[in-house]
Amino acid sequence: MKHILLALADVQAGHPFRGSVPFVATGNAFALQMRDLSPNGDIAWDGLIRTEVDANKPVQWLRTGDVVFVARGSRNYAVSLGEVPKPTVCSPNVFLLRITSPSLLPAFLAWQINRAPAQRYLASNAEGSDQLSIRRPVLEALPLAVPPLAEQRLIVALAEAAAREEQQYQALIRNRQQQLDALALSLFSSHESLSH
Repeated sequence: MKHILLALADVQAGHPFRGSVPFVATGNAFALQMRDLSPNGDIAWDGLIRTEVDANKPVQWLRTGDVVFVARGSRNYAVSLGEVPKPTVCSPNVFLLRITSPSLLPAFLAWQINRAPAQRYLASNAEGSDQLSIRRPVLEALPLAVPPLAEQRLIVALAEAAAREEQQYQALIRNRQQQLDALALSLFSSHESLSH
């Protein structure tokens, strides 16, 4: 089934901080910023800046099942939130996508946004001269394909397995490089000792 994002999720701008997010040592909130997110889905919860939000106004606290979308910069990607370990809001350059349809899994939505068809749509609709950004109406009009839930679960499991494989390969590559560096170092030191 083909849909647009707006039919399946509520798209909200990040918390309206004026300028950069202020650090408040005794603040009542944490701010999730672009630098805390990575395209592979990792979130640096320990690195979030503590800040203060006006609790008398409506605050969009992040919760399990939300998807956040990086709207600024050369890479626009989505991350599905599992547990949210502390009271957290999005910074202004991050959109909060809250799913309103029972037929869509958060992890599947994030996966689809990060794949080539959605990425092509986003790239062709990005605006800005010095720094590209995705406007809210553009994101809301993003075309999505929504297969049955069982198929979504299968795709998410496959994507998670692929991500684990990639991490293992990266670890193997790093390990091999370290072995080669150690070998080069030992060759260098043994030649040095022979020349003295």
